[in-house]
Amino acid sequence: MRIYHVSEESDITVFHPRLPDRLDLNPEKGLVWAINDICLPNFLTPRNCPRVCYHIGADTTEQDKQDYITSASCGHVVVIESKWFETMKNTKLYLYEFDIQGFTLQDQNAGYYTSETTQYPIAKFEVANLYEELFKRNVELRVVDSLWNIYDEIQKTTLNWSMCRMRFAQPKK
Repeated sequence: MRIYHVSEESDITVFHPRLPDRLDLNPEKGLVWAINDICLPNFLTPRNCPRVCYHIGADTTEQDKQDYITSASCGHVVVIESKWFETMKNTKLYLYEFDIQGFTLQDQNAGYYTSETTQYPIAKFEVANLYEELFKRNVELRVVDSLWNIYDEIQKTTLNWSMCRMRFAQPKK
């Protein structure tokens, strides 16, 4: 398994643990975050781009596949707001790969791994075209006016889902 940290910064050589701002984590324990290869598409967007992401998991029902996956070749979907389309087209990302030995699984569904110690990347990859990278990974990209309908719906399914940066989403109507 491969794990990565995704950034818009091109020159990171060392990752020091940072204190989390999530309420479900110890606010005094610094962490270095990484994402597994399966869930990496959830982060192939500009950093603050709000998105709803989901993919087929071991417990996903045939009905949910039929209702939420439109392509037979794609098992993963990333949904963004239309106002982020141009920003995404013009954003370059860097994938910093880590040795998984220094990390522990933090969230199976979301693919998160964390380390409490300073980490050094073992490789760096540039992603100049985010759309091309998503398509290469057989990810269906959906562009919508508002994320809130899919946000509410997907949580009631058997799909593996993740919501990112929703505080930057268009207001709920």
